[in-house]
Amino acid sequence: MLGQAAREPLFIIVVIYIFFPYFSNVVIGDPVRGQTVVGALNASAGLFMAFTVPFMGAIADKIGRRKPWILVSYCIMGAAGIGLWWILPAGEGLGVTLGSALILVFLVAFGYAEVFHNSMLASVAPVEKTGLISGLGFALANLCGIILLLFVLFAFALPGVMELSFIPDEPLFGLDRSTHGHDRIVGPVGGAWLFLAMLPMMLFTPDGEASKRSLSADVRSGLQDVLATIRQLKHYANVAIFLLARMFFNDGMMGVVIFSGVYASGIFGWDTTSLLLLGLCTTVSAMTGVFIGGFLDDRFGSLVTLKFAVGMMSLLLLILISVQPDAVLFTIGVSTEPVWAAPVFRTIAEITYFLTFQFFAAFSLIGLSTSRTLMARISPPERTTQFFGLYGLSGTVTAFLAPLMVATMTGWFQSQRIGFASLLILIVTGAILLLKVSEERASLAPG
Repeated sequence: MLGQAAREPLFIIVVIYIFFPYFSNVVIGDPVRGQTVVGALNASAGLFMAFTVPFMGAIADKIGRRKPWILVSYCIMGAAGIGLWWILPAGEGLGVTLGSALILVFLVAFGYAEVFHNSMLASVAPVEKTGLISGLGFALANLCGIILLLFVLFAFALPGVMELSFIPDEPLFGLDRSTHGHDRIVGPVGGAWLFLAMLPMMLFTPDGEASKRSLSADVRSGLQDVLATIRQLKHYANVAIFLLARMFFNDGMMGVVIFSGVYASGIFGWDTTSLLLLGLCTTVSAMTGVFIGGFLDDRFGSLVTLKFAVGMMSLLLLILISVQPDAVLFTIGVSTEPVWAAPVFRTIAEITYFLTFQFFAAFSLIGLSTSRTLMARISPPERTTQFFGLYGLSGTVTAFLAPLMVATMTGWFQSQRIGFASLLILIVTGAILLLKVSEERASLAPG
């Protein structure tokens, strides 16, 4: 749980709420082009991982120990997060090209870290508690994300903007708001947290037994296992259909999560403070949802819970894309004048988007948690990491597709709305494929 709580907050504050919108709107300087570039970066990371993740998982299975792989991927991710500090406005500092390369490294490292960490679930959790523990892992990660968002909000974003007795007069550490230090600091803050919070997992969790064979022999054996699994795909048909379904709905869901801040900041002009508050409330909603989802998972089963979550995500995304500054549900016109005196989320359209996204976040985290639990319950225990490598692959093999769809549709139509709306196709496709999945454990294929 602490391993997940180390990794996820950095992703939350960098990718979802603060840094990606800053990179899109300030560093690149054009919301439409920025959304296109962000989409291309996520697509590139997904394409790279599609060709490498399953092999890395199979090799880790043969070597036996997972923690060294986790350590390396976490360290690269944390270092890349800290390096984001040097991506300055208007292409200064690392500039757009080197900054994009650093973001790409960050995204790939996160993908690897997720695979190796997830593969530990089946070996450390009792079968009857995997749903609860998976849900608690996501809940704790979101709680830590809330704490980091609050810290950034009160230490860097609000000082000098809002005068309250408990808020410093100026941003801590002498940060310069004119160079968007309050946006760039999220990388170092999240990276420092990752290095601290990963220590209990690295020091106190059990690891597999190290292989007695040479590294080259383990690598060859792992590669052979992947090829054998592909050849035996008919035997693992149920797992294959689930992974195919997840490939689509997870890609669409992550696309919504990744582009929600970029989309909202472009459509409504939300600033850093608004996005921080969105992130805080949404993370609370996600944490609450996934906590409840863990109990639903163990009570009704992973598959039933997952089908419900994906169906609700489809409906909620449809509502999200129906919202424009002057309309909701596509055709209902609304006033663009503030309906209350609050400094953020003041119009009917903004409030509708905000509230709808709270529910989407809750169901998306339920989907993430129950997917991981279902994979642990239906994959053969003898090849857990390899199958979680395939699980990771199902989350990355088309991870380029959602960002590519958003980037392409946004560029073609010069519309953030149409680019964002294209993600609905992926979620609905995954929901349909889930109807063919059953919750039963696969046996190891003969031979």
